[in-house]
Amino acid sequence: MVGTTYPFTTPNSEVPILLGEWWNRNPMDVVNQATQTGAAPNVSDAFTINGQPGDLYQCSSSDTIRVSVKSGETNLLRVINAALNTDLFFTIGSHTMTVVAVDALYTKPFQTNFLMLGPGQTTDVLVTTDQSTGRYYIAARAYSSGQGVPFDNTTTVAILEYEGSSNSTSVPTVPNLPAYNDTQTATKFANALRSLGSHDHPVFVPQSVDENLFYTIGLGLINCPGQSCGGPNGSRFAASINNVSFVLPSTSSILQAQHFGMKGVFSGDFPDNPLVQFDYTAQSVSRGLWSPVKGTRVKVLNYNTKVQVILQGTNIFAGESHPIHLHGYDFYIVGSGFGNYNSKTDPQKFNLVDPPMRNTVNVPVKGWAAIRFVADNPGAWVMHCHLDVHITWGLAMVFVVSNGPSPLFSIESPPVDLPQC
Repeated sequence: MVGTTYPFTTPNSEVPILLGEWWNRNPMDVVNQATQTGAAPNVSDAFTINGQPGDLYQCSSSDTIRVSVKSGETNLLRVINAALNTDLFFTIGSHTMTVVAVDALYTKPFQTNFLMLGPGQTTDVLVTTDQSTGRYYIAARAYSSGQGVPFDNTTTVAILEYEGSSNSTSVPTVPNLPAYNDTQTATKFANALRSLGSHDHPVFVPQSVDENLFYTIGLGLINCPGQSCGGPNGSRFAASINNVSFVLPSTSSILQAQHFGMKGVFSGDFPDNPLVQFDYTAQSVSRGLWSPVKGTRVKVLNYNTKVQVILQGTNIFAGESHPIHLHGYDFYIVGSGFGNYNSKTDPQKFNLVDPPMRNTVNVPVKGWAAIRFVADNPGAWVMHCHLDVHITWGLAMVFVVSNGPSPLFSIESPPVDLPQC
């Protein structure tokens, strides 16, 4: 907020920590190959911290990132998961982190040894350098919740280097990171998040809703008539929300079509609920439910509508955690859990006092998450899985939010010289 300061003691310095993925090929070639064949893309060959894989990979130790600190300081690390297809655990050897913000929104501070970030998520932590002068690994590795789903099982490191230890030849100790499938640790971290709720950073979670939407999210398979594709049994991988696998329009953007009233670009009939109800997280889901329908369908929201979306994960093909991101909005995560959402009992446990506010929510593996927001930003806003491979398979939809009561609350017309797509 303009004119305010940190809601905590000003740190000695700010350090960006950018987590990424590395392929030994052009990543676009990896994506294009998967798109053409219908198979899953090859997993990455390494993870990186600020662009470097670190000591634990061959031929990269000389370029390992070093973060220089002084003893007794408190520094603010802004940790960003910029990986394409992987949730990541993060830790700093022998140091406790105090979480103070997620997705650029302040939280009630809490201490932790581990972070879990989905692609596109950010977490700000305070780290006090209160250990013996030395060198300590900063480390990240995959959180992979999908049973049998291939993933990059390597660890990237950087070095937290105290002043006076830069000439040391000792190798830092590799910190213990959670197991790749440690859903309990990932859940514990997510459940500890609370909005700050101070005078300068108040909470405005909607106490009631106008639109109550129930969206299933998950994977699927599409048959390839007359040919054999690269997915299981000659099929093509797909993904969907409420069994609609999103297709980008080819003639115009959805925003242009909305603004100019163009016909035939999209339809406004995205289903508010799954057309077929079933045991979404059952160990075995009927194969008749595995094939989504492709389409460019949107959900139209009136301006200032109070919206609740229940995001229900499914166990079609493989249940896994999905980092769901909404463009144009921050939202409150008022609840989450495992198994099928119960509309009678689960709302009784919602946090409507200080729920965390984010722009990306990790829907638990074979579980659900409930989000709320006020549709006060007109436009066409994509909601999609932030695993890049899943959005290419169609795990996305669009909210079209109508203009408000005056030009100040409406989309401006584009300039006359706007370049055409």
